[in-house]
Amino acid sequence: MLTERRKAASPTPTAKVGVVELMPGHVVLGLAGDQFKTLLGSCVSVILTDPRRTVGTMCHIVHVGKPNAANAHNTAYGEVAMQDMFDRLISVAIPPARCHAYVYGGGNMFPQMFSTTHVGINNANWVLDYLHDCGIAVVGESLGGNGYRKVAWTVGRALPVVETVPTNMGAAIGR
Repeated sequence: MLTERRKAASPTPTAKVGVVELMPGHVVLGLAGDQFKTLLGSCVSVILTDPRRTVGTMCHIVHVGKPNAANAHNTAYGEVAMQDMFDRLISVAIPPARCHAYVYGGGNMFPQMFSTTHVGINNANWVLDYLHDCGIAVVGESLGGNGYRKVAWTVGRALPVVETVPTNMGAAIGR
């Protein structure tokens, strides 16, 4: 079972779909065996799963916080994406507060320009604070640093696989 906001009207279809590549703003829900992948720069991905790892949901957050009225339903925004994840979990009788969280991303894509505060770390901190405020335990994370992250997870007992890909932006912009 897998659902995706942009492709399914109902949060509980019954067909297996295999691998889903999440793009910015996507939110998905799946059952054991469904596979999720995404590529992150300064964006942050959250995985929520029940302790038995039978159900999982994943998002790709671009902007943190609460959106303006024009983007009130845009899951690229953190608050909307997290609520969408919670709604999907509740639709399959999984209380979000009982889930475990994995959080990835928040990279500094321009380390030559920003050495301390940057959009990626702001995104990561917002997500960690949001999960803390909701009482959701973060059991795994890979945040910050310079570069991209490839995240892959098959809903089930195995941990998400995270590959960090360094950025060579200095060479790309003539430095």
